[in-house]
Amino acid sequence: MPQDYLPIMIQSFIVLGFVITTLLLTHRLGPKRLSAAKLENFECGIEGMGNARSPFSVKYFLIAILFVLFDVEVIFLYPWAVNFRELGAFGFLEMLVFLLLLMAGFLYIILKGALKWD
Repeated sequence: MPQDYLPIMIQSFIVLGFVITTLLLTHRLGPKRLSAAKLENFECGIEGMGNARSPFSVKYFLIAILFVLFDVEVIFLYPWAVNFRELGAFGFLEMLVFLLLLMAGFLYIILKGALKWD
């Protein structure tokens, strides 16, 4: 029923109001002492050097994408683990098929040499 969501809506408005108020007040009341050192680019305490457009290896992006892909697939294991008893044998077989496909994809990328860093 819609009235059951009223406490959630009230809490959401309170949280949103708190966040907006905090951001506006800190921006308004906070000190603003700009200097050349503060306006300079900063990354990990290392002085910036060279062009920011230097090329990265494609392997870096490939491994990052593969990590995200397999990480998202592993997230599907959590709902199954929570409802393991309710799903029964059929749910177990479905998860075995899912894991078989996941492992087939993992074996494929290993055989293609996608994880070898040259």
